[in-house]
Amino acid sequence: MPVLQSEIDVHGQGFKTNSEFMQSCIDEFRAIEQKVIEKELSSKEKFIQRKKLLPRERLNRLLDAGSPFLEVMALAGYKMHDDKDGSGAGGGIIAGIGYVANIRCMIVVNNCAIKGGTISPAGLDKSLRIQEIAQENNLPVVSLSESGGANLNYATDIFVKGAKAFANQARMSAQGLPQITVVHGNATAGGAYQPGLSDWVVLVRGKAKMFLAGPPLLKAATGEIATDEELGGADMHAQKAGTAEYLAEDDADGIRIAREIMQSLPWNDQVEPNALKPNLYEQPLYSPDELLGVVPADAKQPYDVREILARIADGSEFLDFKNEFDQQTVCGRIKIEGHAVGIIGNNGPITPNGAAKAAQFIQLCEQSNTPLLFIHNTTGFMVGTQSEQNGVIKHGSKMIQAVANAKVPKISINVGGSYGAGNYAMCGRGLDPRFIFAWPNSKTAVMGGAQAGKVLRIVTEDKQRKMGMEPDPKVLDTIELATAQKLDAGSTSLFGTARLWDDGIIDPRDTRRVLGYCLSICKEAQARTLQPNSFGVARL
Repeated sequence: MPVLQSEIDVHGQGFKTNSEFMQSCIDEFRAIEQKVIEKELSSKEKFIQRKKLLPRERLNRLLDAGSPFLEVMALAGYKMHDDKDGSGAGGGIIAGIGYVANIRCMIVVNNCAIKGGTISPAGLDKSLRIQEIAQENNLPVVSLSESGGANLNYATDIFVKGAKAFANQARMSAQGLPQITVVHGNATAGGAYQPGLSDWVVLVRGKAKMFLAGPPLLKAATGEIATDEELGGADMHAQKAGTAEYLAEDDADGIRIAREIMQSLPWNDQVEPNALKPNLYEQPLYSPDELLGVVPADAKQPYDVREILARIADGSEFLDFKNEFDQQTVCGRIKIEGHAVGIIGNNGPITPNGAAKAAQFIQLCEQSNTPLLFIHNTTGFMVGTQSEQNGVIKHGSKMIQAVANAKVPKISINVGGSYGAGNYAMCGRGLDPRFIFAWPNSKTAVMGGAQAGKVLRIVTEDKQRKMGMEPDPKVLDTIELATAQKLDAGSTSLFGTARLWDDGIIDPRDTRRVLGYCLSICKEAQARTLQPNSFGVARL
């Protein structure tokens, strides 16, 4: 394929300015991640006294040494609900995709070092998204469980919707996706059903407690008095109730058993060996470090999305598609770590021709079973008389139809702006991409803040004139400014990732590595043959 030639001066002042801005965005979200880790570490002495491992220590013991781990939704719930300072970001859960006994798994760890691992509404949404990723990509699930259950301050926001998580577990078991849970501590009320609905349960002796009603509630409800161990201790569940398959002596032992269970499963035998074999590929001709300076700090300044492709594509090779027909929407084929990919990127608004071109390209990728990568940076669809007369609604609808109905894996990355219906057409969250990530400089909104402010100003001014009033410029200025500030504040990458508009913010320099990992997940899922049953696995 043709090789891309970069036109950027990586030694120029503009590149330096862009890099410094991007680095400041990276530093901001990394500082929040570190704040969460420091909050966890502040509980270390307490965990040592209880002879327990911290949640991330449990995670590190579970993962194969030196293997990749892609954390997802690390900042879910950031400064939402009762997370006042951002240290509770993550929704009470650490989750991601990694290797356990050479098997790629979805891993879920209750972050019991922060607020007892209680689940906020954002934490529930994160749990449901975790399950969706596991189901779409045929991933076994390993859970390291210890949680105070639902955050009761938000019980009404969680209770009804929470049943979906249990339904998903039952359906995943029936689908043929193994679920292994190690219970390290409390699993009370609804929280007891998470391990109960797992296919394999390991309880830590003297630490794990599973009951529908703890001793205080039991006494209040029935008058019966029972100890934690009698009512829901690990020994009882393993020896009498039969809820657990294995007893562990401590956290580390429980994790060892979970790894041995996974190792005993013939999981990788369900896939053709070639699907698991690493691809041979060339590195890009340009350093990924240069991705820091590719996207302008000034969002109004245009750039060519091919500059990104040159730094993520194998050998920097790119086969352009219909560039003479429309240059605003860039379509073409690349490879990333040996995986063929059809890309759709933005060099400006989506025109009628651009939408028609993208719709055709998506169908070609569907025909050849080629995954799609959407690289967002658009103000949306082109507006104006000429655009409307050329059928922008018709062709835009055609593009959205193609995106929504394409069955090949779709991955999205927002590298700049993702505004209005352009977000939909470029496979934003609502169009169900298999994975979606954001660069820390990115914005997502119905429109830009400045545009929204002007729109509301014009609407207010027209309304007042129709009512016979003379508009006050100062009032209009206030409305315009307040609207712009509100939309701008609600469009940042941190605002969006807190609300799970994406699966996480990534450092631009990690883009190729993240995409290669996700594409290999999709490839393995497509090549895997599951062994489903009708109702999932139930205990005697």
